[in-house]
Amino acid sequence: MPPRNRVGEVAALRLERLVKTSVNGAPQWHLQPEANRTLVTLSGDWIAQQGHLPDFPESGFRDVPHGEPVEFSTDQLGKWDTSLISFLWELKRTAREDNVQLRIDTLPESARKLLDLLPEIPPTPAPPPPHKFQPVTAVGQFTLDTLNEVGCVSEMGAAAAKGGFAAVVGRGMMRTVDLMSDLSAAGPAALLIVGVVNFLVGAILAFVGSVELHKFAADIYVASLVAIAMVREMSAVMTAIIMAGRTGGAYAARISTMQANEEIDALQVFGIPVSSYLILPSVLALAFTMPLLYLYGCLIGMLGGFFVSYIMLDVSPLGYFHETLHALPLDQFTFGFIKSLVFGTFIGLTSCRIGLKAGRSAADVGIAATKAVVVGIVGVIALDAVFAVIANVIGI
Repeated sequence: MPPRNRVGEVAALRLERLVKTSVNGAPQWHLQPEANRTLVTLSGDWIAQQGHLPDFPESGFRDVPHGEPVEFSTDQLGKWDTSLISFLWELKRTAREDNVQLRIDTLPESARKLLDLLPEIPPTPAPPPPHKFQPVTAVGQFTLDTLNEVGCVSEMGAAAAKGGFAAVVGRGMMRTVDLMSDLSAAGPAALLIVGVVNFLVGAILAFVGSVELHKFAADIYVASLVAIAMVREMSAVMTAIIMAGRTGGAYAARISTMQANEEIDALQVFGIPVSSYLILPSVLALAFTMPLLYLYGCLIGMLGGFFVSYIMLDVSPLGYFHETLHALPLDQFTFGFIKSLVFGTFIGLTSCRIGLKAGRSAADVGIAATKAVVVGIVGVIALDAVFAVIANVIGI
């Protein structure tokens, strides 16, 4: 047997392991040595969604005689997508490493154009930057980012206030239907959850207070405890936390969805100010409804305290009502009313700001909503601490 035939026979026997057989039009490739060339036969449908696709091994060209070109046969090739291009790119890189001459002129023209767009050598990924422990730099960057966000929120609030004054004189871009929709979502639709939470908070305060005050035969002062705690702190804070999780997250999700759908860009192209068209109705809705929800929460919380006191303690309804009125001066309601107004404005501005700075993917919508809830709750508690200091200074 001539040496050439012996080499071809041995190569054929070795390359039988590389044959990818399939049925029902599944993708397959076959490497076969011929006279003065090696032929790669492609057949079947190379569709990534149809299942597992064959790979080209690193040792695929090991038995190809040196100097012989490798060509393609695509007569049996069916449908294909980028999975075929990925296979050809892998084959092309293997041929380059083994110094094998690869001819792609027999491939479909569209496949050749796509293959030519890929680099000969895959780019080496850049090593991750070394992590250095720099606490001063981290604190400084956090401070700068915080100040920048405070400035952006303040500027956005000023623009919304300017749009509000323009709307009063009939020159604003705010639509009444948007304001009424936001008022309905932030007000009547939130009565149930605000009422339930404040009722339970008032009941818990009465229960805890009754356990201790009963030891000193001071059961009647449970009414004072519940009234002062609800009016001064708990009703405003709990209502604000509820609205941060319920309405603030909804604002951030809505605006971030508009950002992803390029609706914000469309408004800017048409010259419609976002601060007046989107932010102003949201902020006004929370600023109007939060004080009313605060008063509603105070009433429901006192009712929860009375419910527990009436069951556990020997307190008459008239005595509980009289002690509640005696323990609540008017300035306590004024202070809580102002706090709830500030809380509502803060939640509206920060939620809209987070929605505007969100990314444009579907995942960013959820991230923006979660961040708005977290920032709203933490911000409300921080502002409440500031109000506590102010109340102590002015003697309320």
